[in-house]
Amino acid sequence: MQLKRCIFIIFSLFISATTLADPFIEERNFVVEAKLSILPKIPVMSIDTVLEIEDNNYEYKFSIRTNNIVDFINKDNPDSAKTVKGNLDIKEDVEKILTDIDGMFPSLDLLINNASTFYPTPIEEVSEDHWNKLIGSNLKGPLFLIQGVKEKLKKSNGQVINITDTNLSRGVANYSIYSAAKAGLEAITKGLARELAPEIKVNAIAPGAMLEPPDVTWTEEQKNKVISSIPLKRMGSEKDIAEAVKFLESSDYITGQIIKVDGGRSL
Repeated sequence: MQLKRCIFIIFSLFISATTLADPFIEERNFVVEAKLSILPKIPVMSIDTVLEIEDNNYEYKFSIRTNNIVDFINKDNPDSAKTVKGNLDIKEDVEKILTDIDGMFPSLDLLINNASTFYPTPIEEVSEDHWNKLIGSNLKGPLFLIQGVKEKLKKSNGQVINITDTNLSRGVANYSIYSAAKAGLEAITKGLARELAPEIKVNAIAPGAMLEPPDVTWTEEQKNKVISSIPLKRMGSEKDIAEAVKFLESSDYITGQIIKVDGGRSL
């Protein structure tokens, strides 16, 4: 069977620059695996994003987890999934990524900008380095990736799905730079939906409470407090995000929309 469609998932997940705790990394891998598994028999290209952190063993651990998911996909569809590596904070790396993927598959149908660096930046501690890293993975990288794959998506009447955050409308203390970056990504989503239409659709998914924040273990009381603020009275899961991706991927008449997957918490 000849495979005719291709998706390109930006892989780095929601990794905290302040932790290397394996349980945190393991949990986020399920988010990506769910996204990959909802679109069977479609070739996949992904980026294993390298974050600049002190533990040199981290890149190795993260590459192994990425490769395990790619191997899982290739079991059913040999040679249908491939990885490339780069740092989305650095434009030269983004350009190299685009060069690497250019010849992997003849077409591209869907770009999912899922990569995100996420950590607190209280105003008294904000630095230019924080700004560069949080803006880099959450805003600058996605923008230049969209620019670089525009022509491929245009030929296939493809789509971009950006992953943002439902909390942007509420304001989150100590996360001002992260929030600014995600708000920018939503603005790009709406602007490019107009600019790239009618050939390319551009949408975003804004997840709500899915997992505990990095470096934090909630008490039962804290978890219940969060759940009490959600009309559907439960935390979300990676499957909820995956279903939203599947819905947008299959739609031919939705563009420029921010789909909130938050159980109604933003109401």
